[in-house]
Amino acid sequence: MRENTVKKIWAAGGAVVNGWLGIPSSVAAENMAQAGWDSLTVDLQHGLVDYLAGVGMMQAVCTTATMPLCRVPWNEPGIIMKMLDAGAMGVICPMINSRAECEAFVGACRYAPVGYRSVGPTRATWWAGADYLKEANSQVVTMAMIETRKALDNLDEILSVPGLDGIYVGPADLGLSLGKEPRGDHTDPYMVDTIKSILAAAKKHKIHAGLHCASTAYARQAIGWGYQFVTILADNALLMNAAKQAVAEMRTGAATPAKPTGPY
Repeated sequence: MRENTVKKIWAAGGAVVNGWLGIPSSVAAENMAQAGWDSLTVDLQHGLVDYLAGVGMMQAVCTTATMPLCRVPWNEPGIIMKMLDAGAMGVICPMINSRAECEAFVGACRYAPVGYRSVGPTRATWWAGADYLKEANSQVVTMAMIETRKALDNLDEILSVPGLDGIYVGPADLGLSLGKEPRGDHTDPYMVDTIKSILAAAKKHKIHAGLHCASTAYARQAIGWGYQFVTILADNALLMNAAKQAVAEMRTGAATPAKPTGPY
C-alpha cells in the first residue's frame, strides 16, 4: 500500500503543513496541490463541497505527492466510509465531545477486528495499492476535532481511545464555546493557554496535535509550541487575500492616465 507521508513526517518528529480545500473544483484542487503542501484536506463540513465534488478534488490532489485528507460533515459512519473508499488517507471529524463519540469515529475508519468499517474500498485500492485492505488500518489517519467546552472536560477520555492518531483544534468554535471571540489566530491569553493545554494533553497521550491557523506566522508559532499539524487558511481565503492585495496595490498611488495628444 502507498505510504501515508503524514505518518512518515510525524514518525520523523516533523510537522505537517496542511492546506484546506473549500472550492468545489478539481481544477482548483489540482492548482493548490502544485504548491507542495504535505497534505490537502477536502472540507465537506463547511462550504460548498459535496461528495462527488470531493471525489474529483481528491483525484486531482492524487496527481501529486500531496496526501489527500478530508473533513467529514459530521460523525456519521456512512460518509466517513465513503470518503475513505474514495481514497482519503485521513479523516478529520468535527465536534467530538466524548469518548463514546471518538470510539464511534475511529471504529468507522478501521476494518475488523479493531473497527467496523465495511469492506469495499473501490478507488482507494486503485490508487493506494492492491494490499489496501491489509494495510489500511495502519495507514489511514484519524483526527478528532476538539472545539467545545464539553470536549475539554472529556479530553483525557477522548485522547485515550485506541486507534486515534491525532486531534485537531477548531479555534473558532472553541472560542465561541468558551465565551470568547470565534476567530482563527487567538491572542487572548486564556485562549492561548487553552490551546497549549490541549497540546500538552495530546503529548501526554502520545497523540499528534493539529491546529487551524489564519496566518503563516501563527502556524509557525504553533509548531514552535509543539503542534505537528498546521493548516493555513483555505483555498478560498488565499484566493480572496491575493486578489484584494493585487487590487489594493493598483488603487494605491495609481498613475493618472496620460492625456491624449495629437489631432484626435
